[in-house]
Amino acid sequence: MNSVELRQKYLKFFESRGHKIISSASLVPDELVELSGTQRVLFTTAGMHPLVPYLLGAPHLEGQRLTNIQRCLRTDDIDQVGDAVHNTFFEMLGNWSLGDPASPDGVGLGGYWKKETITWSYEFLVNELKLDPKRIYVSVFAGDKDAPFDEESFNIWVKLGMPKDRIFKYPKKDNWWGPVGETGPCGPDTEMFYDMDPKAAGPIDPSSDSNRFVEIWNDVFMQYDRKIKNEKLKMKNDSNASSVNYYYVPLKQKNVDTGMGMERMLMVLQNAPSVYETDVFLPLIKFLEKEVFVKFKYGREERVDKAFRITADHLRAAVFLINDGLKPGNKERQYVLRRLIRRAVLQKELWGEKKSKLGKVVSVVEGVYKGSYNFSVTNISNIIDEETRKAEVAVGAAMKIWRKIVETSGGPVFIPGRSLWGVGESVKRTFDAKIVFDLYQNYGLPIEITAELAREVGGKIDRGGALELFKKHQESSRKASQKTKGGLVVQTEQAAKLHTATHLLHQALRDILGHHVHQTGSHITEERLRFDFSHNEKLSDDQIKKVEESVNQKIKENLTVYKKTMPREEADRLGAIGLFDEKYGDLVNIYYIAGTEDMKSAFSKEFCGGPHATSTSELKSFNIIKEESAGSGIRRIYATISG
Repeated sequence: MNSVELRQKYLKFFESRGHKIISSASLVPDELVELSGTQRVLFTTAGMHPLVPYLLGAPHLEGQRLTNIQRCLRTDDIDQVGDAVHNTFFEMLGNWSLGDPASPDGVGLGGYWKKETITWSYEFLVNELKLDPKRIYVSVFAGDKDAPFDEESFNIWVKLGMPKDRIFKYPKKDNWWGPVGETGPCGPDTEMFYDMDPKAAGPIDPSSDSNRFVEIWNDVFMQYDRKIKNEKLKMKNDSNASSVNYYYVPLKQKNVDTGMGMERMLMVLQNAPSVYETDVFLPLIKFLEKEVFVKFKYGREERVDKAFRITADHLRAAVFLINDGLKPGNKERQYVLRRLIRRAVLQKELWGEKKSKLGKVVSVVEGVYKGSYNFSVTNISNIIDEETRKAEVAVGAAMKIWRKIVETSGGPVFIPGRSLWGVGESVKRTFDAKIVFDLYQNYGLPIEITAELAREVGGKIDRGGALELFKKHQESSRKASQKTKGGLVVQTEQAAKLHTATHLLHQALRDILGHHVHQTGSHITEERLRFDFSHNEKLSDDQIKKVEESVNQKIKENLTVYKKTMPREEADRLGAIGLFDEKYGDLVNIYYIAGTEDMKSAFSKEFCGGPHATSTSELKSFNIIKEESAGSGIRRIYATISG
């Protein structure tokens, strides 16, 4: 079964059980939508991420039963990319139940819980995909001080015929999902594994051998909302993470969130030794054989195969990120994209043709996903090739420094294709932490790559010392930027008020400066808002004064903040605005600020995910504290409210 057939079969199965098919959200979340959850995250890391508002109780227009195929990106396991099962970009096939079965929403069927979820998962695996039930193993939550043993899931599996010795009880680190950030929806899960080598000897433990036992599906039962006990301490000093305590409260509604990894399931269905031998990767591997690693054939040498896999994974991820509107840069998301391309370039420098054009991979990716996603091939190719050119300069300089370091130590010089870096005795030494850090800071050479290079000459790096230097560097960078940990924004009543202020500010700027003004970004803390917008000139004192007066007038008028969900076309017709480059779905949430419920008379109306104040008077007063440049054609305003 190929990827196209798996997608179709999955969606059809759950559609026949009352689920509405919804579209995949962008890999790059809208900052306003992020705030509607518990915290800001850099990427869509799971199928449930775009659904956080609905998991917390907001009604979904399509009902309580949903299914889709969500594109996701995670870099937590980037060091493991190149093994049999890890990827940065991946597709997640998921189905959801929003809310209690006893509370149908009147649109579709009501929600469901553990019995239906587990039964359908097992039926799909055995009846639809024809997997051998004797090779399926499962795990359930063992229980701890926060939540009890998931006896209900255990008993359901037993009733379905799963032998008790193939049901494993694991702690929270293995069988608990969420939240996406530090707070939010979470709960126990039950996971399904497939034995890829049933004749293998040795003790059976699915959690300890990811090559033999491939995790193929995860059913999450969201029963709890994790909260921070001492939020004020955390906001004041995020480096004191050990002092932050969490507590768990039952969610107002029970939710089901399931996820099946597309690539891993294809590995099982196609009986492949890794995800890289499935139909979503083989065309990329063939491309790399022909265009990049021309002196090598995939499948003959483990270390060269790893270079193929890392490059294929990172380029595929880069294509999808750029297609979702991201460009390489030095901040947050942009830097992740830059790092992915740079890591691919390093593999090319080590094993491939230096003049090869990595941007050609876009056409290959388009062919793999034809019918599922649309790509701007020329634009993406140009961005990858331009970033590759920059990366080649940095990586080339880093490699020259590295070769000098190795030669000074009496080590061999790298010759592609040799089992080691050339000839002669290997270097029996530990490379200093500062060497590792300098290669990273000055040339963007990731720590894991330097570690790999050291192993090639029989040495190692001072990993502990390097990590300590990285930690100090990150702490100083965070303090300099005055952000909370990871740029996360905690949802609070004050943040909701400041969020409402951004809407008032946005419209005031458009009224005073012109309708060329569009929001390009924002960041909200407990103390202030930051608002970025398109405009070519510094604001005069008079313009700043007029903007303040406009916002404060609307606060004084005590306008109501309304919310409506409607088709995208109707929202456009009514003049609603949003992030300039953001892609929105067919159904959108509109928040509008008006004296009456009639949207036509609203002062402000925007595509948004919330949350907001209920009325403008809650803000009390608005004050601009700073206005500055945030780049070419972009201005930035910092402001506060007294409410």
